[in-house]
Amino acid sequence: MDEFSEEERKLLAPFVTNTDKSVFVLTGLPEVVKGALFSRYSRSSKSLRRVLLDEFMLSQELGIKEMLGDVQRPQQGFIATKKAEEFYDRVLVGYGDDSVAELAGAHIALEDISIIATKIVEDSRIGLSPLEKSTRYVYFDNKAPDGRWRYHREKTLVASEFAALYEETCDRCFQTYADLIPKVSKFVMEREPRDEKTTSERAYAATVRAKTCDLLRGLLPASTLTNMGFFGNGRAFEYLLTKMYGDDLAEMRDLAVSMQGELSKAIPSFVKRANDKYGLSTQAYWKKIESDMGSIASRQAATGVGAKGLRIGPVDESVRLVWYEDPAVLERKLVMAALYPYLQKPMDEIATIVDRMDAAERAAIIRAYVNSRENRRHKPGRAFELAAYTFDICANFGAYRDLHRHRVLTQQRQLLTPYLGYKLPPELVEAGYESEFRDTLDAARNAYDQIAARFRKEAQYVVPLAYNIRWTMTFSLREAYHLLELRSAMQGHVDYRHVAQQMWREINLVHPSFASGMVFMDMKEYGLERLEAEKRMDRKIEEISKKYGR
Repeated sequence: MDEFSEEERKLLAPFVTNTDKSVFVLTGLPEVVKGALFSRYSRSSKSLRRVLLDEFMLSQELGIKEMLGDVQRPQQGFIATKKAEEFYDRVLVGYGDDSVAELAGAHIALEDISIIATKIVEDSRIGLSPLEKSTRYVYFDNKAPDGRWRYHREKTLVASEFAALYEETCDRCFQTYADLIPKVSKFVMEREPRDEKTTSERAYAATVRAKTCDLLRGLLPASTLTNMGFFGNGRAFEYLLTKMYGDDLAEMRDLAVSMQGELSKAIPSFVKRANDKYGLSTQAYWKKIESDMGSIASRQAATGVGAKGLRIGPVDESVRLVWYEDPAVLERKLVMAALYPYLQKPMDEIATIVDRMDAAERAAIIRAYVNSRENRRHKPGRAFELAAYTFDICANFGAYRDLHRHRVLTQQRQLLTPYLGYKLPPELVEAGYESEFRDTLDAARNAYDQIAARFRKEAQYVVPLAYNIRWTMTFSLREAYHLLELRSAMQGHVDYRHVAQQMWREINLVHPSFASGMVFMDMKEYGLERLEAEKRMDRKIEEISKKYGR
């Protein structure tokens, strides 16, 4: 490839992984330039590297030799970021071509935000990849430098007559949690002693820590401060910020301001519309929907409900399959979809072929489509995306947080309240700490009762993670292979393992031929869920040490 001169190659070198191959990666460029570069590239006869040289490097003003100077690595100052920003302003605002905003993105860290806030942020599942501090592997017993427990002081509540009650309740949750850590750890070690022949001290300590966290995380209130980071494209960030600006919770609106301020330093053109006339119009639209639907729900609320339409009284944890297709209809549809890429015929002709098959032929096609899976990452193809299942789930908020992170599905949740009961780990009863757990959760419910009378949404902050929440999940059969096998795995938290196991049982009842392909479901119960995973980690550490001679 002789497209570039030697001087041009030197100029390009810091910004592409090679200058002479047809496949390369961009490096070291501002995000706004990368996105604008690809967008411009789609409407040019030039190669990408030539577009970068001709339109986004300031060679016109400085000349290549001046840009190279005495060093052979030009600075980003030579990249026309202002031109890229002007390009986005013209395309995004002028023409409304939102798709170009997906061509660049940013990594952002959100620290010291509440667990409530993380769920709202993570609701925007398209174009964003979140990672959140785990309550399974990290103790939340460290106080802030000012000596206070680390939870969000919700400004509406702190400014209200409930300020003292709110802080006293959250303080009690944290104090009970911290006090029980050494006691529960001791109980776990006595109940499941280390096998010195098969388990290292490191693996055992990590397993005990995880088990202790699993048993106690239900005491943490939803106001608990946590950290999260995520990567997203510009379009996803704009949508997320617009939604956050229109949220009823002050924390979300304040967080939106902070996020937009920081994202504007990296991808300014992408996020500027989040709270301008376009964003405000969208916020008003969503608020109108919320208001109208709230009014309708209030009128339709059934008898036997509490204040604000909340049902009072604990309910059992449950996983119910509420929507699914008739097995015969679904089998016909999936066989047609499975054959479609392999037959050069329109779908109506394929339907005729499938209708002539007997049951054994259709079953054989389904078996071939699933085939011999060697591990859970082997999943059937896209035909299985045509089957959909909707579950209505009632489980503790801690389990919900883990399942909420799956993005290839549709979820909706109700408000977090203490009115659906809570999950008391049986190990805490066995260890003799039932009263501490129950007394703390009962105090939180009493506080919620008082706060929710005036501040229904803000009252969620005081609810501990052990309390149940109700939500729906709709996903395809293909996603079921991924989600259910992953979340039933041995090392998972017992609470969401039970949800995944019950989902599989429900699918197996209505569609056994499809459920049978999920051969990596783990339906067993374990004492120390993380132990085998930590043993595998030991083996990996040993392999790495040998590889690098350590």
